[in-house]
Amino acid sequence: MESLLCLLSPATSKLSLISPSSSMAASATSFSSLSFASMASPPQRKTSTPRKRSSKLAKTPSPKLPTSNIDPNASSSVPPKKVLVPIGFGTEEMEAVIMVDVLRRAGAEVIVASVESQLEIEAAGGIRLVADTSISNCANEIFDLVALPGGMPGSARLRDCEVLQQITSRQAEDKRLYGAICAAPAVTLLPWGLLRRKQTTCHPAFMDKLPTFWAVKSNIQVSGELTTSRGPGTSFEFALSLAEQLFGESTANEVGELLLMHTADDLRGKDEFNEVEWSIDHKPRVLIPVANGSEEIEIVTIVDILRRAKLDVVVASIEKSVQILASRGTKIIADKLIGDASESIYDLIILPGEIAGAKRLHKSKVLKELLKEQGVAGRIYGAVCSSPAVLHSQGLLKDKKATAHPSVVGQLTNEVVNGAKVVIDGKLITSKGLATVTDFAMAIVRKLFGHARARSIAEGLVFDYPRA
Repeated sequence: MESLLCLLSPATSKLSLISPSSSMAASATSFSSLSFASMASPPQRKTSTPRKRSSKLAKTPSPKLPTSNIDPNASSSVPPKKVLVPIGFGTEEMEAVIMVDVLRRAGAEVIVASVESQLEIEAAGGIRLVADTSISNCANEIFDLVALPGGMPGSARLRDCEVLQQITSRQAEDKRLYGAICAAPAVTLLPWGLLRRKQTTCHPAFMDKLPTFWAVKSNIQVSGELTTSRGPGTSFEFALSLAEQLFGESTANEVGELLLMHTADDLRGKDEFNEVEWSIDHKPRVLIPVANGSEEIEIVTIVDILRRAKLDVVVASIEKSVQILASRGTKIIADKLIGDASESIYDLIILPGEIAGAKRLHKSKVLKELLKEQGVAGRIYGAVCSSPAVLHSQGLLKDKKATAHPSVVGQLTNEVVNGAKVVIDGKLITSKGLATVTDFAMAIVRKLFGHARARSIAEGLVFDYPRA
């Protein structure tokens, strides 16, 4: 297949992809013939291009602190806002990754620091993340914000890190912003004495550990320099609140629009057509193919929620290395390479989105064959954000109703449903992505296991989910 070429039109800020050779099946529409609006950061900020990876697991980076994608035209006299997000074994991956993604979109220089002896950590749901640096290299840095993700035993690992305690205590003493979500307010900040005379919230399972007079049952609680929140399901609100405190309401609103948060508020939860049972008589096996440039929020959210539902989820890299660099700079280590993953049969294949990642998924011959077999066998498949275009290019949306990111839907020739976060048609499931991806994963759980299981998982996430 010929390589895909991208043409950026400065006048319209749209990516036009030149069509490859006409040898593709007549029933399939060329992915590269579609035009997409840029879904990256705000137009004035440039995004970095993922680096090429070797055939071996990439070596962990040097301790040098990373830089963010700040507008090069901005005045050099105004330094970027610097944010520390520490992670450890058992950190809740949705909370960490959503914070990092959102704050980088807002323009912050976000440093992800490991409190462990190595940079690679396994998060609470089994996703493996690679930090930018070690916490020891951050000891003498000054941060505009220190934001602690939760999860267990991740919050305890953060609590037991003396360097992080010193950094966060200094942050509070100097009246600079700090925050924590989920278990971290009760398990990490409370023992450090950093909740004194602060109204605080946390995950419902840990509320009884907070001082009764100061405990507040709210999704977001701002008390002076401290911001706290409840769980994975409130991570977007938490991250946007932090972005607003750093950059102002206008920037936070802009990022919220990019994440489709405001759009999601106006949409129905789910539309379903040609309803069939997703009946599987064994533990469902799911393949999540990933690539350099895939959207990390979507990867991590789908994997986290499906693993909470006890599905067997395999994350497979289509690159030469199992380590990929996601769209906002998060380093994720897949479970295996796509070639090894292709030896198994999957009940579901789900594609995460983002333009650059979707293009790379489209180029994978192994994935193309897996998707073809999935459709022929009548098994379940789906995609979020820009990746419905990958399914469209292979004829897998033919005679189907679907949805996708707003920049993609106008280019799809099948019947598009715009009024819902999630669209199910038979054994196809699609979503607009980003802030709607939790609804997408929850819809899969409900189709496989019923409302009661989905409701139980939603409560653990602290995600607003219908009772009936």
